[in-house]
Amino acid sequence: MAAIFVPCAQGVEALLTAELSAITGLHAESARGGAWVDGELRTALQINLECRLGQRVLWPLIEGRYRDEHDLYDLARRVPWVDWITPEQTLRVDVNAQRSPLTSLNFAALRIKDALCDVMREATGARPSVDTRHPTLPLVLFLGPEQASLYVDTSGEALFKRGWRDARGGSQAVKGEAPLKETLAAALLAAAGWQGRADDGPLFDPCCGAGTIAIEAAQLACGIAPGANRSFAFERQLPFQPLRGDWQQLRSAARARVHAPRVPVFAGDVSFRMTDFATRNAERAGVAQAIEFKTADALQRLPPAARGTLIMNPPYGERIAPKGRGQGRDFAAPREAFEGGADAGAFFAALATHWKRHYSGWTAWCLSPEMKLPTLMRLKESRRVPMWNGAIECRLFRFDMVAGSNKAP
Repeated sequence: MAAIFVPCAQGVEALLTAELSAITGLHAESARGGAWVDGELRTALQINLECRLGQRVLWPLIEGRYRDEHDLYDLARRVPWVDWITPEQTLRVDVNAQRSPLTSLNFAALRIKDALCDVMREATGARPSVDTRHPTLPLVLFLGPEQASLYVDTSGEALFKRGWRDARGGSQAVKGEAPLKETLAAALLAAAGWQGRADDGPLFDPCCGAGTIAIEAAQLACGIAPGANRSFAFERQLPFQPLRGDWQQLRSAARARVHAPRVPVFAGDVSFRMTDFATRNAERAGVAQAIEFKTADALQRLPPAARGTLIMNPPYGERIAPKGRGQGRDFAAPREAFEGGADAGAFFAALATHWKRHYSGWTAWCLSPEMKLPTLMRLKESRRVPMWNGAIECRLFRFDMVAGSNKAP
């Protein structure tokens, strides 16, 4: 058994811990920026295939106290590298530090690489090379004030890369779009308690942008594993080679459980360009048949069902502008949209009015960096969940919609 670490976005730790326990059937523990779970090599395969909320699956190699780069070199030399890599393969070392006394993280990474290469040269007469893009053995070094921990990244590319975004640039192909990561979209759904079960009711994203929330929801509704359509670094790493049969069984079982959607998913955007782009993304993700896309203004679109869950990452710039009123303004960052003034304030006030008139019985969830969003919308939130979108601190607000007013009687 080994202590596998799965990092995640800040604010998602408790949700990830519950997910890891459900995936593995093992006890998981929350930690700052992630969660731990004790498991075998096969457990790492399971998590890579099934985890929606984690960023990577890190396998522990060694940990110990350090004072300088020489200590890191000595620590890394104690790892049996010939069990992990051959001279013909490649490596990369990434470093994360918190209150480390070291002045150069690049030099710390270099010393880990030097130790690995020296061990390999002594054992085999040759050494592996460095590949910063697609290494066979990506390593992650965590440095605290006194303790260093070294891990193998078994995922390779981050887990939010589900394999369906356009290889030519994903949603960045659409000018001005900053796509929501799939892992954060999954965290919004998990925080809302929506997991694609029949009793969850319909899911609706009225400002879908690239379609990430809707696609993640549709994959849940269809039982599609998040890692079913991509490759992982562990597939080339030496300790996992005896588990090739296990990996094929896990993938086959995941494909066999895919089914028709248990619950409908609806999505739309005021921009024809974005609706078309989201539709193409859904096709690549294998869920186009599970999502009903519609180009419509969020301020005018009537609810697609009598009851349901509405989840949105509010748009900015031209996608705020009602249809027929020009292109609106493009803002450089979400917070600037709110600081931009009347456009955003008027949009959210009008959106809240529309919800109160037409969405009685719905539960609405909004992710926003604006802590005063309920004031802008003149609604009282029933819950606010701290959550980070990259480096941006946000809140996920829940609004329980009742006809005419959202004030308590």
